[in-house]
Amino acid sequence: MSFAIFSTSYMRIALFVIAILCGDVAFAGEAPTRLDDLVKEALANNPDIRASLQRWESSKAIIPQVKTLPDPKVTVGHRNIGPQHQVMYGLSQEIPFPGKLGHRGEIAARQSDRIEQDYFATRLAVIARLKEVFYDLHFVHDSIRILQQTKLLLQEFERTANARYSVGQAAQQDVLRAQTEISRVLARLATLEQRRQSLHADINRILNRLPSDPINTLEEIQFTPMRSSLSELNALLDQASPLLQGQQKTVEQSQETIALAKREYYPDFEVRALGIRDTVMNDNGYEVTLNVKLPLYYATKQREGVNEAVASREAVFQDLRALRQELLARIKDNVAQVERAEELIKLLRDAIIPQSNLTLAAAQASYAVGKVDFLTLLNALLTLQENELDFHSEMAEHKKALARLEGILGVAP
Repeated sequence: MSFAIFSTSYMRIALFVIAILCGDVAFAGEAPTRLDDLVKEALANNPDIRASLQRWESSKAIIPQVKTLPDPKVTVGHRNIGPQHQVMYGLSQEIPFPGKLGHRGEIAARQSDRIEQDYFATRLAVIARLKEVFYDLHFVHDSIRILQQTKLLLQEFERTANARYSVGQAAQQDVLRAQTEISRVLARLATLEQRRQSLHADINRILNRLPSDPINTLEEIQFTPMRSSLSELNALLDQASPLLQGQQKTVEQSQETIALAKREYYPDFEVRALGIRDTVMNDNGYEVTLNVKLPLYYATKQREGVNEAVASREAVFQDLRALRQELLARIKDNVAQVERAEELIKLLRDAIIPQSNLTLAAAQASYAVGKVDFLTLLNALLTLQENELDFHSEMAEHKKALARLEGILGVAP
């Protein structure tokens, strides 16, 4: 009787291993959720991306404004001197020194370029975050599936241990240990379910959905090794990273700010043309004046303005260097994580998990004929379970590290 029971159990173990290796199967009629579709939806609907786009559009509208002359002033007046009555009307125009408007336009253009890079960086950051949450959720789904399979096998083991205990072939502690492990699995499943709901809400937040909106079964993820070396990724940083490009635009803006500050040493002008109508004498006249704004206090104003712009440029340049060092360190850290994950994935997939499968099969066969105790069989099952969880965890961490690298560089590593 015990051999027949364990023949059935052996078949369940085989199905358990196949289900783990093949992954989840979507319910009938339910299309799996594709990461590419989520990315497209986030690019279209994410509020952070849309707000960043509008800030870029706003910055572009500033450029023609600062390059345009100040609005002219219209003058209308009345003068009464004794019997004379004069009506005055005219127009005045402020004219900055040549080159000032051009520099202001360049400053605004560099500012707009920086905000453009901020927009691209926001897109990359949002998509990287979405991918990280997606892979975390995928690992949670895999973990739930593996633990549910473990629970089924433990329940089968409990029935088998009860049957063997009833005929005196096993101790009662085998039954109690199986029940304990079932309870532990149920506790872990409850924790994973809470985690699954939190990750669902996080994905829906990124997609600008309601937190309770459903998400179908996730598409399977495939192992894709990193294609570029560390030196190649470091070279890509200077060429493609919106984070670094944005800070570089700020340095260029500071250069234009210095040029404008030096232009402030030169005077601005105001031209005024005034018409005069003497109502008593029935006579007309005109007046043309040129006003010049002299930088009389240049020692404490214009010169200090240049010093301010130079110091600001140096600060921004140092910020650029600091950001570059930070990004290089983040690239190195993520590359190390990718390399570790790739090594562990291959080791788990090609050696550890197959060995664990053989160990479980051998323990099952030996327990059926009374050569090993129940604890040995249970340990073999739990070891396989943890190895499978480690495999899917490393798959998720591998994908997350690649997503973070793409978020830094702007291109797939």
